[in-house]
Amino acid sequence: MYIGTLNLTNYRNYVRETFDFVQGINVISGNNAQGKTNAAEALFYLCTGWSPRVTRDKQVVNENADGAHIEAAAFSALGKVSVSVDFSLSESKKIYVNGVPVQKTGELLGNINSVMFDPQQLKLVQESPEDRRRFMDLALSQTDRKYFYALQKYRKILQQRNVLLKNPDKELALSTLPVWDEQLSTVAAEIIFARNAFLKELKPICEKAHADITGWQEKLEVLSESKFDGEREEIKTAIKESYLANMEKDIELGYTTVGPHRDDIKIKINGFDARIYGSQGQQRTAALSLKLGELGVFKNRFGEYPVLILDDAMSELDKARKERLLSMLSGVQTIITCTDAEILPEADRKFVVKDGKIIEKY
Repeated sequence: MYIGTLNLTNYRNYVRETFDFVQGINVISGNNAQGKTNAAEALFYLCTGWSPRVTRDKQVVNENADGAHIEAAAFSALGKVSVSVDFSLSESKKIYVNGVPVQKTGELLGNINSVMFDPQQLKLVQESPEDRRRFMDLALSQTDRKYFYALQKYRKILQQRNVLLKNPDKELALSTLPVWDEQLSTVAAEIIFARNAFLKELKPICEKAHADITGWQEKLEVLSESKFDGEREEIKTAIKESYLANMEKDIELGYTTVGPHRDDIKIKINGFDARIYGSQGQQRTAALSLKLGELGVFKNRFGEYPVLILDDAMSELDKARKERLLSMLSGVQTIITCTDAEILPEADRKFVVKDGKIIEKY
């Protein structure tokens, strides 16, 4: 898969601009705060309906406009697809696939697949389990919309169960919880089963990628910290038993203490917990390796690579690691942002941006 064009209208600091990408390595360069990351963000938004940089969609609208438009045309083994999003200060966003409006974000997923690495991906290693769950959820939602909808359903039922746990009428909670537990365990089993399968597939790919990038000087280990494994029905049974065993504790605390919302991934480098003992450089390489693993999972499942977006990924990689990384990207359309395009002579197309405009292309 590759993206042919990206059109931006009144999107952040872009008034009107078009990027025409090629297969291979594309570089968007420029000084800080000129629009490099804005273009990368728009690409990822068109793939997932989500931005890691904003909490409200209206924040992407140019300060001198009342609406914004982004659009990309992509090509895959299945043919051409176009995706666009209209943002408005006064209305909800509108999403279109091949010119046809779609009502749900879930219908956007899977049309243009991408994997993105930006400086915030360090959270994958450095910060909370929530960041590692989000990593799995974004990847799985792109590969299977059913997972995305199961995740939405789980969150709604979990919220309702937690409201019941806070109810001062303990007898009501005890008598009603089994009904919610039946529903919750069914959806939870789907999520956990999918995550377990994803991690089993991801593990050898990202561990090999890490060894390649580091010249076999470091050994990465990626381990699931879910308490449940097996087939769906086995997982469902085990979760229901856990709900029952923890019922009194959950009522006392007022929230659900077991389930996929408590899952985590353990990341080790040379046998040590990377979150605690890894240097920032090691943590960055580990996070990048996880993303390369995600890239490989997409290839396994769809027969072709997604688009790889590397936003400021090269700045803290030494020359050797940078060269090893680039050598691994054959056959992958890669869009890289950086301050100096000259550090990537291998690029097939280069854009220089300034104040939200392409001032040079070569």
